[in-house]
Amino acid sequence: MPSDLKRVSRALLSVSDKTGLVDFARALVERGIELVSTGGTHKTLREAGLPVQDVSDLTGFPEMMDGRVKTLHPAVHGGLLGIRSNPEHQAAMLAHGIQPIDLLVVNLYPFEATVAAGKPYDDCIENIDIGGPAMIRAAAKNHADVAVVVDGADYAAVLDDLAQYDGSVTRTLRRRLAQKAYARTAAYDAAISNWFAGELDEATPPFRALGGAIAEVMRYGENPHQTAAFYRTPENRPGVSTARQVQGKQLSYNNINDTDAAYEAVAEFSPERSAAIVIVKHANPCGVAEGADLREAYEKALRCDPVSAFGGIVAMNRPLDAEAARAITEIFTEVIIAPDAGEEAIAIVAAKKNLRLLLAGSLPDPRQGGLTLRTVAGGFLAQSRDNAVVEAMSLKVVTKRAPSDRELEDLRFAFRVAKHVKSNAIVYAKDLATVGIGAGQMSRVDSSRIAAWKAAEAAKAAGLPETLAKGSVVASDAFFPFADGLLAAAEAGATAVIQPGGSMRDDEVIKAADEAGLAMVFTGHRHFRH
Repeated sequence: MPSDLKRVSRALLSVSDKTGLVDFARALVERGIELVSTGGTHKTLREAGLPVQDVSDLTGFPEMMDGRVKTLHPAVHGGLLGIRSNPEHQAAMLAHGIQPIDLLVVNLYPFEATVAAGKPYDDCIENIDIGGPAMIRAAAKNHADVAVVVDGADYAAVLDDLAQYDGSVTRTLRRRLAQKAYARTAAYDAAISNWFAGELDEATPPFRALGGAIAEVMRYGENPHQTAAFYRTPENRPGVSTARQVQGKQLSYNNINDTDAAYEAVAEFSPERSAAIVIVKHANPCGVAEGADLREAYEKALRCDPVSAFGGIVAMNRPLDAEAARAITEIFTEVIIAPDAGEEAIAIVAAKKNLRLLLAGSLPDPRQGGLTLRTVAGGFLAQSRDNAVVEAMSLKVVTKRAPSDRELEDLRFAFRVAKHVKSNAIVYAKDLATVGIGAGQMSRVDSSRIAAWKAAEAAKAAGLPETLAKGSVVASDAFFPFADGLLAAAEAGATAVIQPGGSMRDDEVIKAADEAGLAMVFTGHRHFRH
């Protein structure tokens, strides 16, 4: 029998999420544990026929100010914070009639859900819990004597300890619950402070808090020797965090990272305009296309780089249909993510038992704001999401020749894709499909040459006599610092260029474009993605 057991004689329960509450409370009562409760929780327990004392009987004060004040009282906090082995604490409790509270069960007002539902400012304020976090922190601090539960998923663990140790809870469980309690209040405060920053339009507040709830523990991280877990934040952005996994084995760390990249990229393409497919490998698109339907878009995207697509992630902007499902499952694919899927399509994918199918419900808005984060030694970088879209940019023709309507359509398409390719990024496109992508190189000319080589290799794989880059357009995520990268595109067969502009050598690059007969437009927006 462990020597660190603490008997539970009295429990205070105050929860907004009452899932499993009555069964848990009934099990406590059956062990002879006294119940104290507040407001709606007290009402629920009484209606279930359980003996429960109202917290106002404990404090001698009624709930007041619309429930804002009910547990902020020495009778509550003294009962949670009093050290049982400290004679002075015990004397104070005895002198002031403070009864010990051995178990605290609290989940907080649903602030995050209120914000996610788009409720008015005042509603969000009223859903900021004050007494709950105060009690949680008090009980967690005094975990040597008190067990604190902030998650209904831990009800079973508490009941298991009580059953195994004759009404007592082990120190190991109390410590684990205390850690979770502090993490919960930290995440809660983070959600509130970040919401306030947004309401104040404060992009760089003096303190930036982060918090998330664990979604799952990964088998490993980027590599087998690294541990990893996936955490969800309060941000309600459709994607891998909101998706329902219909089938397939557990997602890996790299799967989640790549799936997010694919779904964010495909969201650039309006499903009302056309079907779109993005195939991602190692966080970079290796094929992107629009089509009349998903199958056509997939076949066009696959043609760009069929070698890299093997074992890739496929994202689409429309519900998965049977024809697209048949085409996608012809080669090895790790993950398919879509807003939804038809029953026939789901059945087709089910034949590949390890293939993960995720249904996200809807598409993320590429124009929506938000934060992106990256850790560095001793800190982290936070920036606003790159929510610039080419449709909102004023394209400036800088060459003697203006692009044709067809070229302009492909230029916009290519620039949407370049936004999601690691820098330095070069994207060749033709007929609303990528035909060559160069990513992540240290020099822009190398990215241009790699993209051109990819286009030539794709043509060979398709049995075509000339490179896919012939007659294409090219997008660059940043300006061409020299004319060499642009000339490499012209040599590959590109006829038009889209780039941000802004180089000291813009005039030199424009002159080279004119001499090569290229049409070129400037966007005034850079899309670095490191």
